[in-house]
Amino acid sequence: MSKPIISFEFFPPKTPEGMEKLRATRQQLAQLNPEFFSVTFGAGGSTRDRTLETVLEIQADGYKAAPHLSCIGSTRENIRAILHEYKNHGIRHVVALRGDLPSGSACAGEFRYANELVEFIRAETGDWFHIEVAAYPEFHPQAVSAQADLVNFKRKVDAGANAAITQYFYNADAYFNFCDECARMGVTVPIVPGIMPISNFSQLARFSDACGAEIPRWLRLKLQGYADDIDSIRSFGLDVVTDLCERLLRHGAPGLHFYTLNQAGAANTIWQRLGL
Repeated sequence: MSKPIISFEFFPPKTPEGMEKLRATRQQLAQLNPEFFSVTFGAGGSTRDRTLETVLEIQADGYKAAPHLSCIGSTRENIRAILHEYKNHGIRHVVALRGDLPSGSACAGEFRYANELVEFIRAETGDWFHIEVAAYPEFHPQAVSAQADLVNFKRKVDAGANAAITQYFYNADAYFNFCDECARMGVTVPIVPGIMPISNFSQLARFSDACGAEIPRWLRLKLQGYADDIDSIRSFGLDVVTDLCERLLRHGAPGLHFYTLNQAGAANTIWQRLGL
């Protein structure tokens, strides 16, 4: 089996203290020699400068970095400027997303869907960028049907995406079924599972309700049963997520993309347990 593609996702900190904390996190995770670090991009480009600053710092340390780029609320001119800024800094890897409208904004901008963004990146920059897109094994919360969501995903790949990172999930069968469906439609790009370590149940429940990720009933009830016992939640969460990762890799997932929330501990421990 080829070496799994392992990557870690950060969000750009808002404060100097947050930046210092992220540096420490990054230094810890960099020792694991990941394929790349990705850095999120706020709604409507609200973190554009901080995303670039974080990416450039990662690059300066000698590691590959992939800024996220979301197009909702943006214009072609705005996205063009960002692409050329990234290109001028030697950035070769982006995560192209539709994104959410900034709160209080009614204008979707000039792009409606991520496939339009991927097409635009290819038209503007050719093959300069390795483009990742999002995939939803449990289907996008706004999808009209499972089949429509699969068609939308294929559209992004056909537009020029090189690979995909999934929304996080805790049901491995949902991922395998999604990959099988994609293969039947002729999609051949790597689909890397997104992994969300479990360390805080109320936070996880809030994220999951917002993004449509399913917490299986057995897992939700077990985590609720620990109430405020943080140590038990973390210990149980590590077992659950490590088992999930083992199963995914054993059955052919091309790698793992960890949503770190700017914390190194859980991802580091899972990595060690997996023997990577």
